[in-house]
Amino acid sequence: MLDFEALENAAVFDTPFNYLTAGEVLTRAQAAEIRRDYPPITRNGFLPLSRLETKGAFLALIEDLRSPRLAEILSGKLDFDFRDKPVMITVRRLSKRGDGRIHNDSVAKIGTLLIYLNDTWRGSGGVIRALNGPDNMDDFAAEVPPLAGNVFAFVRSPASWHGHPPYAGERYVVQTTWLSSREELARKEKRGGLQYYLKKLNPFSI
Repeated sequence: MLDFEALENAAVFDTPFNYLTAGEVLTRAQAAEIRRDYPPITRNGFLPLSRLETKGAFLALIEDLRSPRLAEILSGKLDFDFRDKPVMITVRRLSKRGDGRIHNDSVAKIGTLLIYLNDTWRGSGGVIRALNGPDNMDDFAAEVPPLAGNVFAFVRSPASWHGHPPYAGERYVVQTTWLSSREELARKEKRGGLQYYLKKLNPFSI
C-alpha cells in the first residue's frame, strides 16, 4: 500500500529537531479505498487500533505501518534506530477545536509518523507544524497539510515541539509511534483503552 520509495526520497531536516516530510506516499485513489474501509469512528481524538475493526485497504495500510521495512527506512533517514522497538498505532477521523495545541511528546515516545488521508483541504486549521519553540504556533519551520499521501515523521527530543491551528471536523490521520519499551507500550495501551471508554460514554469529553 505505501510507496516506500517515496519515503526513501523524503526530505530530511535537523532544525529545530530531526524530522522528515514526504508526499505521494499513497495515491488519492488508495486513500479513498482506505477511507472506505476505515473503522466506524464517531468520536473525536486518536483512538487505539486495538479497539477498532480493521479490514480491507485500511488493514493493508496498517500492515505496512507495522512492517520492518518502514522501521528500516526511518532508521536510515532520521539517524535513530527504530528497528525492534515496540509500535503503537492510533487512529483519528474527527477533530475538535481544542485538539492540536502546542506540545511535545513524552520521552517514552521515541519517534512518530503521521500519514494523512484527506482528499481535499482548505485553510491552515488542522495543518501540522514543526515549531521553533513552545510559545508560538505561528513560529514554525515547516507545515504539512493533511492531504492524502502526505507524511510527517520525527524523532522525539527536548526541541520537538509541534501542533496545528484549531480545526473541527473530519480529519483522517493514522499515527504510528515507536516506544522505548514494551512496558511503556502496555501502559499506553491501557491508558488508551480508558480514554476510549470515556469517549464512548461522552464523545466530546476528551
